[in-house]
Amino acid sequence: GPNCMGNVSLREKLFLYPNPNFNNLPPGRVGGVFQSGGTLQAWGLTAAERGIRFSYLVSSGNELSLDAADYVNFLVEDAETELIILMVEGIRRPDAFKEAARKAHAAGKPILAVKVGQTEGARKSAQSHTGAIAGDYDVFAALCERYGIVLCPSLDDMIETALAFQSGRLPKGDGMAFMSNSGGVVDLMHDHAGQENARMPQLSPATSKAIRKLVGPDMPLQNPMDCGQAGFADERNYMRVCEAVSKDQQIHMVAFEARTPNAPGGKSPEALRELADRTTLPIFAFCRMGHAPSEYGRQFQDEAGIPHLQSMPETVRAMKALAFYGKRAGRKIPALPKPRGKKAAIQPGRIEQSLKAAKVPPPKSIFSKTAKAAAAAAQKIGFPVVLKIVSPEVSHKTEVGGVRLNLRSKSEVQEAAKDLIKLFGKAAPKASISGFLVQEMVSGVEMIVGVREDPLYGPVMVVGAGGIMVELVKDTAFRMLPVSARVAGEMLEELSVNALLKGFRGGKPADRKALVDAICGLSKFFLDHRPWLADLEINPLIVREKGKGVRAVDIRPIACQTDG
Repeated sequence: GPNCMGNVSLREKLFLYPNPNFNNLPPGRVGGVFQSGGTLQAWGLTAAERGIRFSYLVSSGNELSLDAADYVNFLVEDAETELIILMVEGIRRPDAFKEAARKAHAAGKPILAVKVGQTEGARKSAQSHTGAIAGDYDVFAALCERYGIVLCPSLDDMIETALAFQSGRLPKGDGMAFMSNSGGVVDLMHDHAGQENARMPQLSPATSKAIRKLVGPDMPLQNPMDCGQAGFADERNYMRVCEAVSKDQQIHMVAFEARTPNAPGGKSPEALRELADRTTLPIFAFCRMGHAPSEYGRQFQDEAGIPHLQSMPETVRAMKALAFYGKRAGRKIPALPKPRGKKAAIQPGRIEQSLKAAKVPPPKSIFSKTAKAAAAAAQKIGFPVVLKIVSPEVSHKTEVGGVRLNLRSKSEVQEAAKDLIKLFGKAAPKASISGFLVQEMVSGVEMIVGVREDPLYGPVMVVGAGGIMVELVKDTAFRMLPVSARVAGEMLEELSVNALLKGFRGGKPADRKALVDAICGLSKFFLDHRPWLADLEINPLIVREKGKGVRAVDIRPIACQTDG
């Protein structure tokens, strides 16, 4: 607190919370910390109705004394807590929070979080509600990726994801399989999994052969799969299909459609328990839509030992969350290295060569003060060239018409320079002109690679579609520094522009290795010169054909206001 509603210890039966409905909940191994006391009440009771069992629930409010970092530390050290739930508006002590998250990761205790602040309205509301500074949501998401925190898109998602994690099983990959008794569910699951970029491998010949004996000759053998009457007529046969699928080497998680029963007399929890006991994979039941389970339904879920998830999109996202955490479990979280660079390396006229040594080479470039000198520079570089006007007041040259492309002769360069002076005078009449930058004309896939010092969370990198696409589409991936080759590759896989890098519709593949080297090089360069750099953006970084490298066409460094 202040501005909180108290807390609950289910194990000690201490209820310092103004809602008696918490008093009768059975204890468990999930600890929850919510900055919003009202949201804690609503989420906690709903989660309990679904079978989530809590050790502690904390309403932290304005966090005048203790904050999220303190509570996470407490839950990490508590032997009875295995899963940590967070609803945060802002992180007050980012370094302390990162250290607590590091401890949770090392202890193998997953953290699930819902974070407000994706919109400007939410950020303002958070500050007025608890005085918290929400910060940049994308950067917080990058922090979550670094520390293995599962960032849930909604409170509903966090319930399904918590149920999935409560099973205690982690997948060894991201291959999902879905079983149903409905062709419509199969159709919908294709859509939901596709929208989430979930991987549903096709079944192996050996798996298909085993399933064929169980479902008969008419059902298509695919993933997701409609088991037809084989699932309706015999519940144990349905479970045998799931077991056969679980043995496929490409499958790491299995989910079968089954609504939680409301009363005895139908499904048998023993059949599900037998399935759970015969495989080490995470196994889930899922329902097409959400519904309120009965007391018997919760008892059935406990006896079956298989989480019953609700709603197909949330089921897919919960399974993806398991794969996300499973992939990162056991990874060592890298520490920030000490700066090793020198301030001189980032000075104007030096930074281009410094970046070249860091595997981020610029195109051949010559600065010229006059149109005539620019034409001579173009002759020296070799045609075609690019001509850019240089002004200390203007960073985005294209916005003021300050760039000319594909100039193929000295006369074209001179005429273009004169035109640029006229246009620039109209577009930015108060800006001064230092001269012109003549560069070799480079073609390829345009990317943006930038690093900056986030005021809350520290140094962060963005990689995405570059050039004017930066402002047209949001195709970006964020990571905390340092960025390794593995992490750089993961960032590229998240991007739509990755299709162009691979060679879209017959196009030649781009030099992906050189791009990864440049990303890693820029990460190291920024960390080495962190005391003097606040921001360093390359847009575009042009990725040429495979084997031809990259070129940092436009480099925009921003120095720190005060030297560190």
